[in-house]
This record gives sequence, structure tokens and C-alpha cells, in this order.
Amino acid sequence: MNLLRPNIASMTGYVPGFQPDDVASWIKLNTNENPYPPSPKVVEAILAEVGTDGAALRTYPSASSLKLREAAAELYGFDPSWIIMANGSDELLNNLIRACAGEGQEVAYLHPSYSYYSTLAEIQGASVRTYGLTDSFRIEAFPEYYHGKVFFLTTPNSPLGFAFPPEYIEELAQKCGGVLVIDEAYADFADWNALELVKKYENVVVTRTLSKSYALAGMRLGLAIARPEIIAALDRIRDHYNLDRLAQAACVAALKDQTYFRDSCRRIIETREWFTGKLTANGYDVIPSQANFVFASPPDKNGKRVYDALYERKILVRLLSDPLLAHGLRISIGTREEMEKTCFALSEIG
Repeated sequence: MNLLRPNIASMTGYVPGFQPDDVASWIKLNTNENPYPPSPKVVEAILAEVGTDGAALRTYPSASSLKLREAAAELYGFDPSWIIMANGSDELLNNLIRACAGEGQEVAYLHPSYSYYSTLAEIQGASVRTYGLTDSFRIEAFPEYYHGKVFFLTTPNSPLGFAFPPEYIEELAQKCGGVLVIDEAYADFADWNALELVKKYENVVVTRTLSKSYALAGMRLGLAIARPEIIAALDRIRDHYNLDRLAQAACVAALKDQTYFRDSCRRIIETREWFTGKLTANGYDVIPSQANFVFASPPDKNGKRVYDALYERKILVRLLSDPLLAHGLRISIGTREEMEKTCFALSEIG
């Protein structure tokens, strides 16, 4: 007896980056986590929320996450009605497909980009179209008018690291008949972002995460900014208590400590530029990155050879299974000391 929907029974599912049990013994550069801890004010806020006896944990958290929305609204310059908070930006990507694309309707994205889009579309039963990239990092053969329900644009792109210019993104917004979801998971490390387009175009949604730049991957926090009617729809279909008390306390504290946040991002960007220079000097082909990682190809274009050699040295980077990307590695930016050790290992490996 087959109790499952056919598409669910046959799907592969998303495979996240490897998380070793003995993480402290590795230089872990495979899942784009922040190498620095979150703001000390985050820890203070979590401890204050727990209290001395933990009594606050017996009651449900705020269903609306209003304090978080207000903090994000003040930071980004929007009314809170334009913002929704979520259990990681992945929850938002999922709910945007659920809200906008019915079974059999089309969802599209770039290849390569975030492979989880495919999984989310399969779950919904939506059809999928992918578009490639030109050598100049533009979308290949994008139509004059795209009729699909949702188009996901990851910028800065993961796994490649480049970012689309704002004027190019605006052109895409004008060409999309459905929702253009601008996935800005790495925008805090970039020279520009697309937030102003949300104000100009009713079909634009920007999603963000606190996992990378705010060092809160363990708390699962994300947000979306869009027109109030889209936010209201996302509110209707989300889990009513989608963020726990500790995550909410952490989020508000993190968003309000912009001094710590900016310093953390600055250190990562400086290390990224230094590491890129070292890789290039060693003969690697490195795509100029606007994210907290680089995509780098060794001179022999054999990503697996280098991955295996780094793995033997307890340095974990990301080797992607897609044949289109097998020539290179996605390497997260760690601390300066971690990247110096990685450079030394790469010089040994050759």
C-alpha cells in the first residue's frame, strides 16, 4: 500500500552540509557559518528571558513576533506591516511557494544557486524551470516576460559568490509576472542590496537570514520584506508559534547591536579579500565574491582532489555534487588564523 503522494515518495530531498560530531577538532569552512560568536548582548538577552527558574518557558511565545518586526522595521526603514519573521529564511521560501504556486504551476531559479528551491517545489508539486548563467554572470535566455508564479534570485549567489547589480535586478522585476523573490542571505557582506526595489515593485520580496552575518545559525531566524498584502498572506499560512522565546529575544538583541554586527562583517570581508589574493597568487581561479565564502578552482580543476587532501588535514570545505561545479570548492571565510592555516595546507597540497 502506497500511503505517500507520488512526488514525495520519489523525491531525493535536500542534503545539508556535513556537520561533524567533533566540530572543535576541525577547521569548519563548509556551511558558511560566521566564525565569530554573536553579540554578547544576544547571550544576555537569552539568559534574561530564561530567568533564574525558567518559568517563562512554560508559556507560549509571542505569536506575532511583533518586537522583532519593529526592530527590523526600524533598522531597514519600513513599516512593521511590511515585515515578517520566520524560523530561518527557509521557512519563508517554503511559504512563498505555498502561497503563490499551486500544483503544476511553475517555479524557476538559477542553476547553479540554492538547491533547496528544487526540494520545496517538489513538495508543493509545482513544476520547475531552471536558467543558466552566461560567462558574464547574467541569466541566460531569460524571457522578455516571465509568466511563472515565482522566480528565486539568489544574490549574492551561492555557491559562486557574485552579486547581481541593482539595475539588473530591477530589470528582472519588470519582466516577472509573478513574484520575484530576492534571496539576500549573504547581502550583509555585499556592496549593495535590493531593499529599495520592494518599495518600487509590488511583486518583489526580499528574504534575509540572521544565520550568517549575525552568527545565529543555531537559532534559526529569518525575515522577509514585502508589500503588506504579501506579508499578510504569509502570516496566514505560517505556524502560529513559529519562533520560540529564546530565538525572539536573541533576534531583537542582535538587530539592535549594529556596532558589533558591522565590526563582525568588516572582519570577514577583510579576510575574504586577503584569502582571495592568496588563492589567486597560488594559481587558483577565484570568482570575485560579495559573500562570506569564495568559490575557487585549483589549477588542475580537480575539486575532489583538493577536498580530500584538506579533509585529511581536518579542514572541511564544500565539494558540491553537481558536475557543473566539480572543478572547484566553496570555501567559507573563517577567522584570519583559520584561513592562514588553510592557505598553508593548500600550498602543501599543490
